[in-house]
Amino acid sequence: MNFAFTDEQLAFGAAVRDVLRDACPPAALRTERRPGWRRLAELGLFAALVPPEHDGLGLGLTDVLPALEETGRACLPGPVVETVVAAPLLPKAAGGELCVSVVAPGQAYAADADLAGLLLVLGPDGVRLVETAEITPRPGIDPCRPLFAVAYDAYEPLESSVEPVLHRLAVATAAQLVGVARELLARSVAYARVRTQFGAPIGSFQAVKHRLADVAVAVEFAAPLVWRAALALDAGAPAAGRDASAAKAAAGEAAALAAGSALQVHGAVGYTDELDLRFWLARAWSLGAAYGTGADHRARLRAALLGGDARRWP
Repeated sequence: MNFAFTDEQLAFGAAVRDVLRDACPPAALRTERRPGWRRLAELGLFAALVPPEHDGLGLGLTDVLPALEETGRACLPGPVVETVVAAPLLPKAAGGELCVSVVAPGQAYAADADLAGLLLVLGPDGVRLVETAEITPRPGIDPCRPLFAVAYDAYEPLESSVEPVLHRLAVATAAQLVGVARELLARSVAYARVRTQFGAPIGSFQAVKHRLADVAVAVEFAAPLVWRAALALDAGAPAAGRDASAAKAAAGEAAALAAGSALQVHGAVGYTDELDLRFWLARAWSLGAAYGTGADHRARLRAALLGGDARRWP
């Protein structure tokens, strides 16, 4: 049995990578909120999961994993995952002109709510669609993913279950985290090759090699869990929720390990605002906490495997 991505899936990811290489260089992260979004919309990224009868591509979550990973590697600002996942529920968001922000159970704030034309509120009473909300900025760690408290009076209930939406948000975010981790690893390896101490590149030191190897192993173990979870969700498998939690926990921990190792390899300069590295560090930490932390999802995974309430979201 062939578990590899198809040529079409890889080509879609490569097309997104080409767009982001031109439209979302590190300099754009300092000045723009949605670099490259129009071109990504033209590719069909935001309509990828929308059925063809609603002018979408009719793809599954598995089909867009390489593309979502590329948005993580580029540290693309804006509510990418939220807009892609919500588009099947809100076809008018599929064009990419309308962004979607999400308030999930256990979340106090919504990311990128100032860009959003639509807001989804996921709670015990179901999925609510909010078109007009009062937003208040709140402090956050990611300068390219600002947080907002939201208040609203009117909403429209949607005929959709909360759990499947949360699972897809978690897995899509995990795909982005894999991309973030890969980029942090690549930047750390490149820096270790040129930074010298005691007359030798620091990449030649065994301690540095081992640290970067640990990151590479963590990423390579996390990625297949993300792929499995997407396949389970697309197939409607009974264990899809369990797989989604395994994917989000592993991807978040791999990205956190990559971020910590990047700081160790770069030293004090890694903390400075002048270095582009800070954008990927912040993204690893902010996405790691989105739609359930690693601890939250490990608790859900443990309950699914050993018995207990695995349906409750934090």
